[in-house]
Amino acid sequence: MLKRPLLYTYRRCPYAMRARMALLQASVGFAAYEIVLREKPLEMLKASPKGTVPVLVLPDGLVIEESLDIMRWAFQGRDQEGWWQRADTQSNLALIALNDGPFKQQLDLYKYPERFEKTDPAIHRDQAVSCLLHPLEQRLAMEPYLGGNEPCAADLAIFPFVRQFRAVDPGWFDAQPLHAIQQWLQGWLQGEQFNACMKKLPSGLSLEF
Repeated sequence: MLKRPLLYTYRRCPYAMRARMALLQASVGFAAYEIVLREKPLEMLKASPKGTVPVLVLPDGLVIEESLDIMRWAFQGRDQEGWWQRADTQSNLALIALNDGPFKQQLDLYKYPERFEKTDPAIHRDQAVSCLLHPLEQRLAMEPYLGGNEPCAADLAIFPFVRQFRAVDPGWFDAQPLHAIQQWLQGWLQGEQFNACMKKLPSGLSLEF
């Protein structure tokens, strides 16, 4: 029997990244297992046949398979600072929906054009900017975080995907008139929380946090 929650994760996956950041922010003790994409552990596949990370297995056997559900569980009963409460607003939920839906679709087409036929990465890059980054820029130009003056779980949910988008062409991204997003992004990239989240784990072994 597990002594603490076990998170199957992959370091560069933005879904797994936001799950790790939420667990760390909520001070949930957990063990992280860094999977190898071509050799996914049988224990993970038995727990979650979908075969994608993150997957959180609780000591009582409950399996949580979606990153937002893991985030919600992490803060449930441990949210004295209001991270989930500030995220649970109509405007923030709408941004998360844009991020997980249209933006992620355009991000994949932009980042991995070789996987798709007859696709122009520049078109999908611009569509990604229009569908999420423009409304996100407007929000962050008024307040430093999606939680207002304090960060919240919505920042954690969206940040890893904006990071991935920038990484495709950092020079192009940094030259865009997205000054509020750029400042917000750099703040997260330089933060202790992100550095802890991105601690390199030995593949195929679990490490406790």
